[in-house]
Amino acid sequence: MRVLAGLTLLLLAPLLATAEKPADGARVLLWADGAPEAQGERDVDRPGFTVHYPPEGKATGTGVIVNPGGGYSILASDHEGLQVARWLNSVGVTAFVLRYRVKPYAPAVALLDGQRSVRYVRSYAEDFGVAVDRIGMLGFSAGGHLASSVGTQFDAGNASAADPVEQASSRPDFLVLVYPAISGELFSAGMAGDYQATHTLVSDRTPPAFLVHTHEDGLVTPNHSILFYQALLEHKVPAEMHIYGYGDHGLGMAPGDPDLAEWAPTLARWMRRSGFLTAGKRTAVQGTVSVDGAPLFWGWVTLLPEDPNAPIARANCAFATRGKIVIDEAHGPVPGRHRVEVFSVCKDFTAPKSGGYSLDDVERYTAATPGGASPIVVDIQPGQPLDIAIVTK
Repeated sequence: MRVLAGLTLLLLAPLLATAEKPADGARVLLWADGAPEAQGERDVDRPGFTVHYPPEGKATGTGVIVNPGGGYSILASDHEGLQVARWLNSVGVTAFVLRYRVKPYAPAVALLDGQRSVRYVRSYAEDFGVAVDRIGMLGFSAGGHLASSVGTQFDAGNASAADPVEQASSRPDFLVLVYPAISGELFSAGMAGDYQATHTLVSDRTPPAFLVHTHEDGLVTPNHSILFYQALLEHKVPAEMHIYGYGDHGLGMAPGDPDLAEWAPTLARWMRRSGFLTAGKRTAVQGTVSVDGAPLFWGWVTLLPEDPNAPIARANCAFATRGKIVIDEAHGPVPGRHRVEVFSVCKDFTAPKSGGYSLDDVERYTAATPGGASPIVVDIQPGQPLDIAIVTK
C-alpha cells in the first residue's frame, strides 16, 4: 500500500500473482515497473485502471474495460467512466475504468495501454472474479476508437515472455462502441491524424460488437459507426447497431433523456442474448410443436430460461417446416429449465393470394391445456428432443 498526493493506491506487481482480491475502487497499474514509452514518472505517465465490483451475490463473471472519451487529450472519467461502471455493476458486470495515456502521448501509445489492459484482466481473471472468455471493452468517442483499435489489432500473446501478463491474449471477447471515432478521414485535417481508420482492419476474428450513435452528433457523425458496422457485416461478425434520432455528442449514460438512456438496458439485453452474462454453453435444439394435434402452421417458439442471465432462444416455425423446431448451437439455449411460449401468427393459407385473414390476432400459448394455470416448463439438455403439444379445446 502506498500513499501518493493524498490518494491511496493499490499497486499490483504484474510479475506476481495477486495475494488477494483487489479492493473495490483499487487503482491498478498496468506496468508496476514503468510503462513502455513513458515520458516521466507522474501519474499521467503510469497507465492503469480502477476496478469496480457488482453488489455481493450479483456478479455474473463478466468483466468490461471502460475507455472514457476525450479526444485523446483528456479522460472524461466521470460521465464516461465511473458512472458507466456503476451501471455495469448494477447488471452484474465487473468494470475496469481505464486510465490510458493521452496527449502529448500518441494514440499508438494508448493502444499499447488498451492491449495491456485486456492481457492484465485476463491474466488475473480469477483474482477479479471474471471469466477469461468474457472480457469486453467499452469505449466512448476517442475511447471508442481505442476499443475498436484493440478489437482489430490483437494477438494471442507471447508464450515465451518472462512477464506472464504478456503471455495472455489481448483480444477482447466483445466490443461496445458508443459514438466511436472510427476513421480520421471523416474529420477535418487537424484531427485526422489522431484516428487511424479501424474499419479497414476488421476481419472475421474481430469480436462481436454493439454500437450506439445519434443522428444529430455533429462532432463524430454516425458515419463512423456505420463504417465499422458495414465492415462487421461484410466479415459476418455478429453485431448490433442503434442510431437514435436525437442527442448530441458526449452524452455518456444520457441522464435525463428517457429515450437515449435506453441504450444501456438495450446493451444489457444484447449481452444476455449473446451469451456474455453466463458461464453456460449453448446447445442446439430440435423438436416439434403442435396445436390441437396439428403441426403449428406458422409461428414462433420462445424458450425463456429461469436463469435471468442466460440467453433466451427462439425458433421460427414457418409453414414449410410443418411445426419443426430447429435452433442451431450459436442461437440455442443454455441447458437447464426454461419456460415455453408459443405464438401462432397464421392458421392456414386457404386463399393465400386473396389477402384474407386466417385469425383475429396473434395467438399466444403459455400453458399446455385450456385454462391451465401452470406454465409450460421444460428441462433443456443436449441431444434431447423438445416436443411441445398445445391443447386449446
